[in-house]
Amino acid sequence: MLPKTIVSILKINSRISPGISEGLKVAFPIIIGYIPIGIAFGVLSRKVGISVFNTVMMSLIVFAGSSQLIAVGMFLAGASAVSVIVTAFIVNLRHFLMTAALSPFLKSWRKLELAAFAFEVTDESFGVHAAMFSSGNYQKESAFTVNIAAQISWLAGTWIGIVASQMISDIERLALDYALPAMFIGLLVVATNDRTKVVVALIAGFLSVLFFQVHLDQWNVVFATLIGASSGILLEKWIKK
Repeated sequence: MLPKTIVSILKINSRISPGISEGLKVAFPIIIGYIPIGIAFGVLSRKVGISVFNTVMMSLIVFAGSSQLIAVGMFLAGASAVSVIVTAFIVNLRHFLMTAALSPFLKSWRKLELAAFAFEVTDESFGVHAAMFSSGNYQKESAFTVNIAAQISWLAGTWIGIVASQMISDIERLALDYALPAMFIGLLVVATNDRTKVVVALIAGFLSVLFFQVHLDQWNVVFATLIGASSGILLEKWIKK
């Protein structure tokens, strides 16, 4: 039975184009990472009262793990829809920079292809794309495969979380609510690779806590992000001088 199964897998693999095969290969680490975070999002979203339809649609349309988890936390805190939208927009501003960094490799792509590609770019897939495009042998088919595989894994994790939420009565015991802080700690450690970024991170963190203490509960992250980013620009200009 086992040899027949292996033969079947090899036959299927032989029918997959090299571009798709390469895309799936480099996307595998992303898939492994997205499923558990997607599960956490699905569970937390259902526990705060977001419907199954809206939970799935967030993972389908928004497809931004940090923003989705932030939205769940803000909904739980009773934040307004405007606050959630503005916060998600600011958190995702970095996506403009990421896709702009990839644009030199995409000059021959059609506008529809660019829009579809940019929609699914995330922090993790950007890292893969940047490395693979730089190698000079990265196909368009592989790039789209990475994006699609990443989103499918995120949707799969979300759905598993939705189903699991019916069997989980106490989220705190599983520490799933730690998924958001853990994700940001990881992103912060990776992002702060020079002294300027460390200073900006400290300024933004301090201001966020300060604004929270003066009862800007729903806007502390927004204001701290804006001021922190602005201070980073000014600091870089001062250093260049």
